[in-house]
Amino acid sequence: MTYSGFLFDLDGTLVDSLPAVERAWSNWGARHNIAADEILNFIHGKQAITSLRHFMAGQPDDAIQAEFHLLEQCEAQDTDGVRALPGAQALLTSLNEMQIPWAIVTSGTLPVAHARHKAAGLPLPSVFITAEQVARGKPEPDPYLLGAEKLGLPARACVVVEDAPAGILSGLNAGCAVVAVNAPADAPRLNESLLQLTTLESLVVTPQAQGGFTLGVKR
Repeated sequence: MTYSGFLFDLDGTLVDSLPAVERAWSNWGARHNIAADEILNFIHGKQAITSLRHFMAGQPDDAIQAEFHLLEQCEAQDTDGVRALPGAQALLTSLNEMQIPWAIVTSGTLPVAHARHKAAGLPLPSVFITAEQVARGKPEPDPYLLGAEKLGLPARACVVVEDAPAGILSGLNAGCAVVAVNAPADAPRLNESLLQLTTLESLVVTPQAQGGFTLGVKR
């Protein structure tokens, strides 16, 4: 198959922000008497507001929004240990050199996503989709459909690169090809992904003379 563009998740795919994520959410859980493991097993790949509504079910929306803004501020300010994952810098640089369009499509809000992207020192995408831009987050298809639209490409011509089960489902639900990177072995529909990798360093992108690119795996 030949494809035309990439749609990358950010946290856990291009950027290792796990220490910062775990600090912020563990501290939030401690304030609300919720075990850290319970929180961390739920939040990955989802919008923060979705997770807060889950754990604060039954509470007034203004209380949930207040917690959301506090958490967002905490996550945007704490980038200690945030770094680019192996292969991310080289891959994005090579896509720019090959003039292959790519976007970042994250469940994070704009302040948090931009802070982590900057801390990791990655190239800027032409399109940066954050939580504020979609009504329904991952695993719904909306984020990746919007990313493809902003690149000017049909979703079926795009390759989604994801690590989280919610993101893999979002990409598949959007009709994109999905490359799963370091994804949990029990992720739903993982068998439907185009490739399953342990690192971006293994991904080979080959531009085609007639346009577009093909994918392979470095052996």
